[in-house]
Amino acid sequence: MSGELKIKRDGPIAQMVFDHQERRNAITVDMWDAIPGAVQTLQDDSQVRVVIMRGAGSEAFVSGADISEFERTRTGNAGRVYDALTARAFAALQSLEKPLIACIHGFCIGGGAAIALTADLRYAADDARFAVPPARLGLGYHTAGIRTLIRIVGFSETADLLFTARRVGADEARHIGLVNEVFAKGSLDASVDQLAEMIANNAPLTIQSAKISLQELAKLEAERDAGRINHSIERCYQSEDFKEGVRAFLEKRKPEFRGK
Repeated sequence: MSGELKIKRDGPIAQMVFDHQERRNAITVDMWDAIPGAVQTLQDDSQVRVVIMRGAGSEAFVSGADISEFERTRTGNAGRVYDALTARAFAALQSLEKPLIACIHGFCIGGGAAIALTADLRYAADDARFAVPPARLGLGYHTAGIRTLIRIVGFSETADLLFTARRVGADEARHIGLVNEVFAKGSLDASVDQLAEMIANNAPLTIQSAKISLQELAKLEAERDAGRINHSIERCYQSEDFKEGVRAFLEKRKPEFRGK
């Protein structure tokens, strides 16, 4: 079994599910390869306002890259091809202009942690376990991944995670800023669904503009595209949703945003 990346939709909320349960959702070459296309499909679907990443089953979000493939995929020239494949997957996830939430239970290790770090928001069950263990495998960790980790948890915590390769529990992950909130395992899915619905009810163009600003401000100053930010803000002011928001406020009713 090579595992599968499944896409499910429920109104404005889409689920991206990593399903390889016999290996704790370890992500395979086929699954990495499927990510860019899945992201593009969700980006192009005007009905989708929020995307949630989840792991199938009860044991793991994603327990890492599938090590059983490493001798074939991560040595010599094959290793460079593999690195390019994962880089495309991470770039695709980071380019999504809609809110991306990681709903994390159980193991979130290595490649799984890297996938979770592409999300805008990360919520964990109290049984979640995180680790960044390339030091246990002799792998080099790429600069882009280290930069993302630094941006989220800082230099010292990044050094700790990379040097020790130790596992971090949910409460410590919350303490160092790796996740936004921790929920009891039995209430994680419902809590994340409720938060996603809250986001989906807000003005889509405003959310998109905010995410574009966050994406650009996370870059080095010389790499930022101020024009992209300004265009997204102007689009909000010119939108029908802005008019609807003002009318709804004055009429003391809930606005009905359409993303236009």
